[in-house]
Amino acid sequence: MTLGAKFNLTLIGVFAVGFACVAVVVRGQLDDHARKESIETAGLMMKSALSIRKYTSDQIKPLLIKELDTVFHPQTVPAYAATEMFNSLRESNPAYTYKEATLNPSNPRDRATDWEADIVEDFRNHPDSKEKMGERLSATGPSLFVARPIKVNSTGCLQCHGVTKDLPKTVFEKYGDKQGVGWKMDEVVGAQIASVPTSVADDRADSQFKTVLGLLVAVFAGVLIVLNLLLSRMVISPIKKMAAAADAASTGDLSGPEIVGKGNDEMSTLASSFNRLTRSLRKAMEMIDRE
Repeated sequence: MTLGAKFNLTLIGVFAVGFACVAVVVRGQLDDHARKESIETAGLMMKSALSIRKYTSDQIKPLLIKELDTVFHPQTVPAYAATEMFNSLRESNPAYTYKEATLNPSNPRDRATDWEADIVEDFRNHPDSKEKMGERLSATGPSLFVARPIKVNSTGCLQCHGVTKDLPKTVFEKYGDKQGVGWKMDEVVGAQIASVPTSVADDRADSQFKTVLGLLVAVFAGVLIVLNLLLSRMVISPIKKMAAAADAASTGDLSGPEIVGKGNDEMSTLASSFNRLTRSLRKAMEMIDRE
């Protein structure tokens, strides 16, 4: 096996070990980063929902509240507005989901499922808890979620969800008095829940991982080419010349040109020593011939 082949095999082996170690570390970091990014996205969704709720409550509801005795506009309900906004968003981002899961809602679509009800109950049992996040197994696979409690913090909520006898006529006609009523001030009645499938984070991590590995392979290939060129020029080529000259000298042919060594490195020193050796042999042969 040639010196170049041995050098390349050694370098490839070292790279393979380093590549495997880097791949394990980078993959773990990319997975963590992608999941954190997904959680941050879910948190941003939550903030957007809060903004929609506030806008609806502060600017839309006051404009239509006087009509409540004659007609009920669901668009005046902050939860309805936030949910509709995200339903529109999901048309272009179907992977993301948002729900204002409520234990006792007026609108059946907001009723909490079993796992959502567990989150609401956890908020009710821990009043100081402001946020809950985690991972669960959904029908489409593992999913990351962020949840925040929905608390009755204004008398405006109780106008439509308080005591049955105080319900506006239009609200009673639309929803009746069996659901979405009996809420109390400062009570946790539900939870905002934003969910993102882990496949979104995994796909992002996969894409970044492939990019990083591709760059590593490209860099290694470039380094391997440069090192081979340097090895060929600075080591292998001079050694081949010296090997050819030594082989010729072993048969008595000392007529070959001296090997040129540039610089002060080891190969140049070896070339100079080999040239002195051939000169000494040549002089010795001349002396023998004269005798």
